[in-house]
Amino acid sequence: MEKIKKNKIKAGRDTTIMNIIIVAVIGGFCILCLIPFIMMIGSSFETEYNLAHYGYTFWPRKFSLSAYELILKDGQILQAYKVTIFMTVIGTFLSMLMTMMMAYPLSLGKLKGNTFLTFFVYFTMLFGGGLVPTYLLISKYLHMRNSIWVLILPVMFSAWNMFLMRNFFKGVPGELAESAYVDGANDLQILFKIILPVSVPGIATISLFYALGYWNQWYNAMLYIDDSKLYPLQYYIMNILRYAESFKLMAMYTSVNSAELPTTSIKMATTVVTIGPIVFIYPFVQKYFTSGLTVGAIKG
Repeated sequence: MEKIKKNKIKAGRDTTIMNIIIVAVIGGFCILCLIPFIMMIGSSFETEYNLAHYGYTFWPRKFSLSAYELILKDGQILQAYKVTIFMTVIGTFLSMLMTMMMAYPLSLGKLKGNTFLTFFVYFTMLFGGGLVPTYLLISKYLHMRNSIWVLILPVMFSAWNMFLMRNFFKGVPGELAESAYVDGANDLQILFKIILPVSVPGIATISLFYALGYWNQWYNAMLYIDDSKLYPLQYYIMNILRYAESFKLMAMYTSVNSAELPTTSIKMATTVVTIGPIVFIYPFVQKYFTSGLTVGAIKG
């Protein structure tokens, strides 16, 4: 009896030691992940001269807001924020609506032409029309240039996300839908009242994928947007960095001291400005994202 107690005590100590080691390793890894982010914030408030001579820093030697003043001086960044928020919210909603309406029928074995439709969607992942046909279609035939919808509609559907969503729906017990059919519910009622409420992890995961894609959208703006009032945040920031680099090159051939132009600190500041909202939103959907991504990966 005493031997059994000693073994239990020893096993409990081993478990405690292992838990401490695991927590220490994970905690150390988290701290290492935070170091670049903290250094980026500190360097965004540093002067360009100190960054050039001393490198990046956790705490600025000489506090400066010149980088943020350059970004925020004309108020255009607020308009870019409005465009990006509208694009992200409306685009994510429309993308999720289309993805769910496509994924749910394909998750049902009774749908006629299921195999053909699945292959048709999968085929788009392998081959695309190319840049020139897409540009001609959007600008010449659909007349979507200089429209905010050109930032949403061309990227509104993702075949990869649809297959993930289909896998989530396949993981829902079929008895739930069958019992609803017996009670007289139609497919739309079953989808919105039964399937979606139990698929919250999958919806949160795919929504985050879409939201990140819309938030980081800049390529379509470069191709189709000429009106600066419709610039999304990422494209506007990219233009600021481009202009800053141009001014620095011009300063090399003039009497202006290039060390006074905040080219490096502005890169840090633009990163802080652009990733802020996503960093604050992610913790609220983290638990759904982790569980949802795991379930979607293992379901066949």
